[in-house]
Amino acid sequence: MTSPNAALQIDDLHKSFGGLHVIQGVNFTVAPGERRLLLGPNGAGKTTLFNLIAGDLKPTAGQIRLADEDVSDLPTFRRAARGIGRTFQILTLFSRESVIGNVIMALLGGRSQRWKPYGAVAKDPALRREALDVLARVRLDTLADRPVAETSYGEKRRLEIAMALAQAPRILLLDEPLAGLSKEERGTVSALLAELPRDLTILMIEHDMDVALAFAEKIALLHYGRLIVDGTREEVIADPRTREAYLAQ
Repeated sequence: MTSPNAALQIDDLHKSFGGLHVIQGVNFTVAPGERRLLLGPNGAGKTTLFNLIAGDLKPTAGQIRLADEDVSDLPTFRRAARGIGRTFQILTLFSRESVIGNVIMALLGGRSQRWKPYGAVAKDPALRREALDVLARVRLDTLADRPVAETSYGEKRRLEIAMALAQAPRILLLDEPLAGLSKEERGTVSALLAELPRDLTILMIEHDMDVALAFAEKIALLHYGRLIVDGTREEVIADPRTREAYLAQ
């Protein structure tokens, strides 16, 4: 059944690779502006679920709805144009470019200017100002002209978030945004995530439990590709299936 006010709705979603059933009958709904955490041990299917939502994988069965539109068969770039942005477990940056150059390329992704020679477009003062505004949101505007190869790992993580924000998403998928960060860097990224506008719906996969649980309003727990617990933070933490599947590990 379609939920008319949902930002994202997953209905009976399945994904198999041959005889390996990675996602099995997953159902959940995310409200506009919600902060949703996906929990589960390694191999539970969390990143596969993100890949299905973003369009990097096609479901074996089931439906993915963005607002009131079925996007299950749309390719990745069309889903991005409709408002799905994401980051990845493994950084995906243009390391030979500058920090601002990466954001400019993200801004160009959905615009007709992307067909023009990059060297000329990148010098557009209005585009540069827009990119600087995005970098300011993740506190990287002072490093705008620094080559990405010369930035720290934590700065690269923030840059990837900036590139996702540059596309003005309605739904942001964050795949372990704190992975590999120092305590100080985790604090910086956590603070900037808390400052994101409430009209942006966020789904996050994260193994730093202190940060993740403070961030989440609702939690979905995956185990062997099945959604076994779904509810508020308090409900999921109290459920014995959570301890069995994840927290006790």
